[in-house]
Amino acid sequence: MRQYLDLCQRILDEGVWVDNKRTGKRCLTVIDADLTYDVAANHFPLITTRKSFYKAAIAELIGYIRGYDNAADFRALGTRTWDANANENSAWLNNPHRKGEDDMGRVYGVQGRSWQKPDGGHVDQLAKIVENLSNGIDDRGEILSFYNPGEFHMGCLRPCMHTHNFSLLGDTLYLTSFQRSCDVPLGLNFNQIQVFTFLAIMAQITGKKPGKAFHKIVNAHIYEDQLEMMRDVQLKRDPYPAPELKINPDIKSLKDLETWVTMDDFEVVGYQHHDPIQYPFSV
Repeated sequence: MRQYLDLCQRILDEGVWVDNKRTGKRCLTVIDADLTYDVAANHFPLITTRKSFYKAAIAELIGYIRGYDNAADFRALGTRTWDANANENSAWLNNPHRKGEDDMGRVYGVQGRSWQKPDGGHVDQLAKIVENLSNGIDDRGEILSFYNPGEFHMGCLRPCMHTHNFSLLGDTLYLTSFQRSCDVPLGLNFNQIQVFTFLAIMAQITGKKPGKAFHKIVNAHIYEDQLEMMRDVQLKRDPYPAPELKINPDIKSLKDLETWVTMDDFEVVGYQHHDPIQYPFSV
């Protein structure tokens, strides 16, 4: 929690104003931020200086794991995070690759589970990683990438969290996640929940011990219409201790994640928080 608040304060102190063409807003921006989550100790990085909702973030992660390309599928899991980008992004609405209402195109999990090959076949990056780690193999390339420049035009949004690199030392699993762009007041809480949960659940289904998750952000920013609430409200609050995340121990395979897992299989224990803050979302 403290590292999150330190990053917010750093943006206020050191940030440079940048005009964002996609949203039409200015962002106070810094380059290069590193956060670390202790998954082994189960210090779940759920923001405590405002009430946060973890299930939508985990639902989105499960949708990526399943390779979903439709906002309706994400809604069925328990998150509406893709509604706006699928249905309100003017550039995507006019894109000939859009298949219709709720279609997201070839973004995020689609690339992770079905990267297109020149010969017409597909690569399932995640299945390869799970198989290797389950067999105690780390070929130094246990990398899940959503970043496919050749298909940016076929999706509603370029991936922000674009790469997850798993590393195995003995029987302990680590994760390094790379993010090109981060809306810190609104998006970072989702992102850090997902990084933590991804390592925890991958360790569980591959039979490994979770270690630490390293979260690297290139462009960290606060939008101009979020700045006052961050400066005058959230940063004036004292954080509470980190809660714990409990995952259903019956989740034992990638197939389980693909089929029957729901948000009822995840529970946060010991969550103390301040009142919610309604930060605006920029499409």
